[in-house]
Amino acid sequence: MLDHLKFHLKGKVVILGIGNVVRGDDGVGSVLASRIKEKVPFKVFYAETSPENYLEKIIKEEPDNIIIIDAVDFGVNPGEFQVLESQDVKIANLFSTHNASISLSINYLQSNLKADIIVLIIQPKSINLGDELSSEVSEAINKIESLFSRLTRSVKH
Repeated sequence: MLDHLKFHLKGKVVILGIGNVVRGDDGVGSVLASRIKEKVPFKVFYAETSPENYLEKIIKEEPDNIIIIDAVDFGVNPGEFQVLESQDVKIANLFSTHNASISLSINYLQSNLKADIIVLIIQPKSINLGDELSSEVSEAINKIESLFSRLTRSVKH
């Protein structure tokens, strides 16, 4: 996974964090994006529940690579994460509160850009209204934030 992520941190990169911060672990993408925004040399958007509102902004950036971060139930332990290629997201049977908008957003971006798109998915524990981030997902955020920091230091831009 490290090599896969590192490969997509080359050239002009846009990171899009998705998630509803008032629904516990569902907010992981937005929380992570806000935490790395000042620490990485990339354009970072935290779209919360409306990634479609950022598509034109992303297109204007003309990125080589796009990384979308979101909470997705893919049947593993809370806090585990995985990188998927955009086509894998379209065909996978995964549960995300943003599932339709992720696929639609990917389709729209692919029809307007030649960028490679990957999705960093993180397994939530709870996405109930009013919940805070679980300790498992908070730990995953710390690991991924550190990972981005290490990988961006080792990649030429």
